[in-house]
Amino acid sequence: MRSTGRFSTAVVGAALLLGCVSEPVSAQPAFPGAAASRPGSSEAAGGARVLVFSKTAGFRHDSIPEAVAAVRELGETGGFTVDATEDSGAFTSRNLRRYDAVVFLSTTGDVLDPAQQRAFEGYIHRGGGYVGVHAAADTEYDWEFYGGLAGAYFQSHPAIQPATVTVEDRAHPATSGLPQAWDRTDEWYNYRSNPRDRAHVLASLDESSYTGGTMNGDHPIAWCQTYQGGRAFYTGLGHTKESYAEPAFRRHLLGGIRYAVGEVQADCRPESGYRPLFDGSPASLSGWKQAGPGSFDLGADGTITSSGGMGMLWYGDRGFGAYSLKLDWKMSGASGDDNSGVFVGFPPSDDPWSAVDNGYEIQIDASDVPEKTTGSVYGFQSADLGRRDRALNPPGEWNTYEIRVEGERLRIWLNGVKINDFTNTDPARSLGDGHIGIQNHGADDRVSFRDIRIKELPAKSPAPTASQGD
Repeated sequence: MRSTGRFSTAVVGAALLLGCVSEPVSAQPAFPGAAASRPGSSEAAGGARVLVFSKTAGFRHDSIPEAVAAVRELGETGGFTVDATEDSGAFTSRNLRRYDAVVFLSTTGDVLDPAQQRAFEGYIHRGGGYVGVHAAADTEYDWEFYGGLAGAYFQSHPAIQPATVTVEDRAHPATSGLPQAWDRTDEWYNYRSNPRDRAHVLASLDESSYTGGTMNGDHPIAWCQTYQGGRAFYTGLGHTKESYAEPAFRRHLLGGIRYAVGEVQADCRPESGYRPLFDGSPASLSGWKQAGPGSFDLGADGTITSSGGMGMLWYGDRGFGAYSLKLDWKMSGASGDDNSGVFVGFPPSDDPWSAVDNGYEIQIDASDVPEKTTGSVYGFQSADLGRRDRALNPPGEWNTYEIRVEGERLRIWLNGVKINDFTNTDPARSLGDGHIGIQNHGADDRVSFRDIRIKELPAKSPAPTASQGD
């Protein structure tokens, strides 16, 4: 059921043309009085502004000119302005305020003095964005703040060779357009520490696919995080000149920049301990059952998309009590106003209305009254609309829900932002034990899902009560 309580979100209008790079572009100053763009540089009126910094005080990558040119072209097609410099004098508080993100592009060694470091720390604390590319991890080893921002420091690398990159997060804009197993050639860094406990790993290396990996089989190669008020994205890819003419790598880099400037939202909290309920393979659907009419279509990219209805695909192997459920979703229909939802806490049944009557639905719907739109507990409690709207990506972009159930408490995060906190008080319903499912709402509603995973949590014991006579 629908009403006229529509909300809107900004839609990215610029086409992302990701072809080959043109001639290399030299760096230019990017601070007041010296920031006039050279002919052909990207200028996006009203859009984000990015500073590309490629100063080196150690090894210098010969791919830097191609890399700078590629970022400029991504800005021209993606709607953001790019300034490039190797002058550390650009790192003043006044100048950094002009930028939505700063790209450390294969920087090496100590590139900023203490005053410049303080200015950059203040920039991040005020919500600025950081993008680290490849040798950005080989930079500023004695600056603790920078090490935390980058996520990990470089240790060593073997020879350039092919390897398989395993994409772990298929909702983040830096990785959503990549294959789950991404085969490519690059120089593969080993790191002094594993960032997985501190950052959200987007992709890792399959160490069995090449020689020279030293991280004992858990080898993150791209990650994101929120750090001391700012947004950070790092990729270890990008050593070779050829990388910057590679469409898939350019999509990867563009997605990281879009996240860092705040154009798209993503859940960049550390994630561990989840097991897949649906991982994109046909085999992982064996534990699921279709209740009612319609279906979900499995695509070659490991995405399932609703078709027809009203029905529900539910996980029938077992129910769950206390848990954190994560899944990625996007509206895929031409209208941009599709309807679906995630059901929790219902008994096993081949009737989809049993979930409606006995469980709770976390809604996906762009246009309805507040308690029946995205992020709501359908019909019971609206999401915090201000937080929801700031966290929500527009139709066609991936979003991530975390649905956390503990006792009769149900909490919902959208792209890492908590948007709802609901407690069941209906004695006819219980969240303490039940199944989960996703809805196929109707013929005109196309919603896609990826990577449904769960982490079971310790059951919370009820508070002790005093016995009679105590």
